[in-house]
Amino acid sequence: MPGGGLTISNIGSVVGASLLNRRDGAAFDRGDIAFVILSGGMVFLMVPGLAFLYSGLARRKSALSLVWVCFASNAVVIFQWFFWGYSLAFSPTAKNGFIGNLTHFGLIDVFGNPSPGTPLVPELVFSFFQMEFACVTAAILMGGIAERGRVLPAVVLIFLWTTIVYCPLAYWVWGTNGWAMKWGVLDFAGGGPVEIGSGVSGLAFSWVLGRRSEKELLNFRPHNVSIVGLGTSLLWFGWLGFNGGSAFGANLRAAIAIWNTMIAAAFGGAIWCLLDFRIERRWTMVGFCSGTIAGLVAATPSSGFVYPWASVIIGALAGAICNWATKVKFLIRVDDALDLFAEHAVGGIVGLILTAFFATPTVISLDGVNLSTPGGWVNHNWKQLYIQFAYVCATCAYSFVVTAILAKAVDSIPGLRLRNTPEAEKRGMDEIEIGEFASDYIEIRRDFTDGAAPFDSTDGKGAFFYPHVAAGDRHGRTEVSFGDPRPTEDQHHQPSDQPEPSHHIESVSEKTDNTVAPSSQ
Repeated sequence: MPGGGLTISNIGSVVGASLLNRRDGAAFDRGDIAFVILSGGMVFLMVPGLAFLYSGLARRKSALSLVWVCFASNAVVIFQWFFWGYSLAFSPTAKNGFIGNLTHFGLIDVFGNPSPGTPLVPELVFSFFQMEFACVTAAILMGGIAERGRVLPAVVLIFLWTTIVYCPLAYWVWGTNGWAMKWGVLDFAGGGPVEIGSGVSGLAFSWVLGRRSEKELLNFRPHNVSIVGLGTSLLWFGWLGFNGGSAFGANLRAAIAIWNTMIAAAFGGAIWCLLDFRIERRWTMVGFCSGTIAGLVAATPSSGFVYPWASVIIGALAGAICNWATKVKFLIRVDDALDLFAEHAVGGIVGLILTAFFATPTVISLDGVNLSTPGGWVNHNWKQLYIQFAYVCATCAYSFVVTAILAKAVDSIPGLRLRNTPEAEKRGMDEIEIGEFASDYIEIRRDFTDGAAPFDSTDGKGAFFYPHVAAGDRHGRTEVSFGDPRPTEDQHHQPSDQPEPSHHIESVSEKTDNTVAPSSQ
């Protein structure tokens, strides 16, 4: 209608928005809504945290590819969750106990109704928070491609994996009619869907990809431990929102979940570090970071169920057991390069099993919603142990088998081969897959004399190597200010049999044979 007058459709929109706002204001506490939105933002920081962690743990020549694939998987899962992921994981009308339906396809009717997971926040907020869980889980799994996998097929795989593996696992334990939910499984923030799902699937993914070449396995060590520390710090911060936000409100249960997360992480890091010191007599930073993550993983299923004193035990046992679990990949000869199984799967199992012992209704009821949930062995609920154990077995078996089948299927599609070539593995994923480098001044030329030299014969060889100093390459120009000045024009034309000056300085980055590449002419 000209002039901006009201039409029937406009009136409907206004009334609908008014009802939505009134429902939102009447049924939900704005503080709870703000808390969960903020927690979701904190969980998002775990994606770059994983990217930095993986990048630092990898060799320099494949560091950036892991950053790229974490960010790419995040984008893919955001679309998948909007498209049908949320509906498959949380639609309340599905009755099969295994996976949801497409009631909320494209987030249809996901607005101000109470969420299927809690009456404390509206479904729109709940769906956003759970989306970040899916994004983090996918990013964890992407560590499986380290130093040998192709990024495009991995991104295709992650869309399928989130749909066929993650969504069912989430529905089992968090869906209104999921079989694990009805059976009484205690999994606070995702020991099954997130930790076992990503860790066991990572083992299956690594198995399908195959081992790196033996040369690449020799003398393997993280290329940047500072970046590992930075990534771990981002993960730790994000995990406070991950576990604290799973109380779905600014309440005492959220506070105790955060306390449990901090305690388990601290003790996990300390125990892992001590175990490494026992063998190496060094206080390793990578060891401390690994143990911290093991403690955080174990706190994921348990933090909203137990007293803080129990988290001391959970964190310490997680640090020790996950440390020992890093040996499993050598026993079964699966190249789990970044220890997804040892950290996430085993840590999740430890947390789930110990929840059966230490869960207590006193902590569970602190959210004011779950007032009748039984505890574990500390409250004489003996059957909780076999319930948790059966759930662990089911999630492990489903994750490994289905992920292996999916990976094999994607690998068989022309153009989507998961594994890169041996030559690409030797040169590094950054050069082959990304075309950029995490440390560009090093990766353009791993040795200074790689590539074409500026002389056609050995006549200029002495002048070419004469001024080099171990200072690296800055924007294509060699730094020589530390040593002798650049050779003069006369020095360029010295006879080839003229001896080098006695004060010649040779860079550690030069090849030992000082061989000049042949001319391209």
